[in-house]
Amino acid sequence: MQYKYAILDSNATSNLQLQHYMEDYGDFTCTAISINKEEGLKSILKYTPDVVIVNLNELADSYFDMITELHQYLEKLPIFIAISKTKEYAYTALKNNFFDYWLQPYNEFEILKSLLKLKKRLPKKKVPQTICLKSYRDFQYLDTDNILYLKADNNATDFHMTDGSINNAYKTLKTFENQLPPNFIRIHQSYIVNINYVSRINYGKSICALKLTKAPLPFSKSYRLNVDELKKNLSRNSISSSLN
Repeated sequence: MQYKYAILDSNATSNLQLQHYMEDYGDFTCTAISINKEEGLKSILKYTPDVVIVNLNELADSYFDMITELHQYLEKLPIFIAISKTKEYAYTALKNNFFDYWLQPYNEFEILKSLLKLKKRLPKKKVPQTICLKSYRDFQYLDTDNILYLKADNNATDFHMTDGSINNAYKTLKTFENQLPPNFIRIHQSYIVNINYVSRINYGKSICALKLTKAPLPFSKSYRLNVDELKKNLSRNSISSSLN
């Protein structure tokens, strides 16, 4: 499930850190980065993000004014999260219904807990059945039903399709792990499989065989729980003929 977020912050280093946390610990896509109230107001009205992260180290009063102004245009405001080096604006943020207040330097564990609570509060969204691979001005749309498996290739990802073709994306496998429908399970540091095409799980050799391809995929001990869950899901709709 993907949610949209925007950042209101002129600090490029802070922006990169935030995007890293949001990518690793949540199902979030960044829609805009703004450096002042005017840009922030425009980006919120244009992209209607679910979450807005606001740096209160500078221009705090103008951002609080922007939130007040947003009530004129939106029936439902996005969820706001404040970031700051001090607790100076914590009370004002609370009065403006901010969801959380992240102190800098960031505490990674506190951000993880905050994002998990945030996802419980956000409304559930339907998982899209297509995924868009973007490369500069090239946009390629893949039907997830036609994806056999994903393979990590350094900092890129290869999408192996049911027709034998391979599509490349210049993002890590981790990026796609939380974007895909629930029928995709990670079985290895380098592989995510579409469980609808799994035809065999061999625990002795630590491999999964897939329909439509001859080469089996390895699974690793670190993802053994995922493989066990995969076996349970497949067994529910299977007739058992165990030899022992």
